[in-house]
Amino acid sequence: MDKKYLAKIIATDNEGLQMISAFCAGAKVKISDIKFLQSNKIFLLSFERTKVESGEEDKKINSICKFDFIDQVKSKNIDQINEDLVLELIAIDYLKNKNDYEINLIFNNNAYISLTTETIEVKLEDQNEIK
Repeated sequence: MDKKYLAKIIATDNEGLQMISAFCAGAKVKISDIKFLQSNKIFLLSFERTKVESGEEDKKINSICKFDFIDQVKSKNIDQINEDLVLELIAIDYLKNKNDYEINLIFNNNAYISLTTETIEVKLEDQNEIK
């Protein structure tokens, strides 16, 4: 598979975040593939998504979404002990809160993860296509 077809998007504002949200809608995320590297202020989400941007709805791809400069992570309605549990990512949005942003990862079953950051710096990078 040719590398150039693998998406790499960097979002630093609402527009970029909305694009990443659209690409990731419906992505399947395993609890064990959600990581917060607190000392590096990095939040990582590894998931399987559909290649919606190329119109290839039958193609699945492994992607990583990396959020930088994350100060705090809160989750709600997520059983973190069950590492094999698979969540479906519905959308990513944010709220501006005084000097901070709150980026919300919204999943099915009313589950969500909220990331507190001073700046929006999100990278979506495709890893490989799933055969």
